[in-house]
Amino acid sequence: MKRVLDIMLSLLLLVFLSPVFLAVVVMIALKMGRPIFFTQERPGLNGVPFKLFKFRTMMDLYDQNGDFFSDEMRLTNIGRMIRKYSLDELPQLINVLRGEMSLVGPRPLLMEYLVLYSDEQLVRHDVKPGITGWAQINGRNSITWEEKFKMDSWYVKNQSFLLDCKILLKTLKKVLKKEGITQRNHASSEKFTGSKEVI
Repeated sequence: MKRVLDIMLSLLLLVFLSPVFLAVVVMIALKMGRPIFFTQERPGLNGVPFKLFKFRTMMDLYDQNGDFFSDEMRLTNIGRMIRKYSLDELPQLINVLRGEMSLVGPRPLLMEYLVLYSDEQLVRHDVKPGITGWAQINGRNSITWEEKFKMDSWYVKNQSFLLDCKILLKTLKKVLKKEGITQRNHASSEKFTGSKEVI
């Protein structure tokens, strides 16, 4: 039933939001140029990597050593607007249709985090990653990594069709209110470097 819900809702959203999708593509092309999409390898179900799609929100700006400038410096004004309304996540509907993601599940993080997880935190990869999840409606980027992982673990152990519906409805409310988009002093969220204590 979860897969059927993913396919039906993703197709419906892609059709319904196609004017928004096209408008974002045009804005990025005019203000930042190509590429339109940001793609990155992320761990999916059982940690198997897949290519995640997002709308690009940053410029590729390097310092004299060839390293990227900070996210805050590379994030453009149009990128801030796209993130403000979570429009950068729209291309992940394609990942859902391809079966790499679900609408609801723990967020797909960086490949480099896999070796940093405790056994309990690694449970988050027992299900497909999601566009939204239990942690996203309970703080998103405004809570600590440990809190996020506890919520991810709780979701994996308590997932149900009704819980997914609840998360989807609360996600809509969060997006409209623009809550928890960023962490203080960070364009999105700070990097995970491992837990200070075992969860």
